[in-house]
Amino acid sequence: MKLIFLDIDGTLTNPGENTPPKSALEAIKKAREAGNKVFLCTGRNPDMLMPVFKLGFDGMISCAGGYVAVGENAEEVLFDCPMTDEQRDIALKSLHDNGVFCTIEAKDGSWGDENLGDFLKGQSEGNSEIERWRKALSSNLGIKPMSQYDGSPIYKVVIMCQKDSQLDPARKLLGQDFDFVIQEVKAHNCMNGELINRKFSKGLGVEIIAKKYGVEKSDTYGFGDSMNDLEMIRTVGTSVCMANGAEALKKLSDIVCPSVSDDGLAKAFADLKLF
Repeated sequence: MKLIFLDIDGTLTNPGENTPPKSALEAIKKAREAGNKVFLCTGRNPDMLMPVFKLGFDGMISCAGGYVAVGENAEEVLFDCPMTDEQRDIALKSLHDNGVFCTIEAKDGSWGDENLGDFLKGQSEGNSEIERWRKALSSNLGIKPMSQYDGSPIYKVVIMCQKDSQLDPARKLLGQDFDFVIQEVKAHNCMNGELINRKFSKGLGVEIIAKKYGVEKSDTYGFGDSMNDLEMIRTVGTSVCMANGAEALKKLSDIVCPSVSDDGLAKAFADLKLF
């Protein structure tokens, strides 16, 4: 049995979308029928990934590793690690005080600064994360206004700003406990990234699931496109980066396959004999 881990945005689907190419769904189905297990491994929380999960998977590594569950209905929780309320409050205050736009993610909901949409409208085309949040604000991923936040435990803070120096105060306060993962920036005046708790990562999620099923590292496969996939790529036995992915991630991956819009996932599954 092989374990296959798939990022969503920019890997399984075009950024911000919930419908994978038909070829990808067919490849996943064949891989599972061959006795392998396929998991979503994403920065999305369970609420935002559920439209994709319902298409047929064996579990999830969500919230960038903060929440891990297996089973066709994700009924068995293996890991659950939200940030503390104090960490959440420090993060939001230090980021907002320095003009950083934030989206916070709980297990069952997400809330974003109300003026983030206006900020993004002024940016040029960028990487997959920028496109994901641009689309998310105008589609059906369910990001609610920050003013409606209900106090639910938060796993991750997504950040956007114009200058790295805007993050320095938050780094001083939270850098010991959180990794500030900044995405590769292309031709736009916008930095974006995530605050990821150092207690977990996508890579740790891979290890937890591999241990659950007694599968060796050599039989694990990871597919990603952005720098928040780095720990997964470093952990799996065979790592694959999409052609539309970050250049830095391509250099660290074993294989670069065609882009998500060019049936890359299906082609890589076939080349790797995963079905």
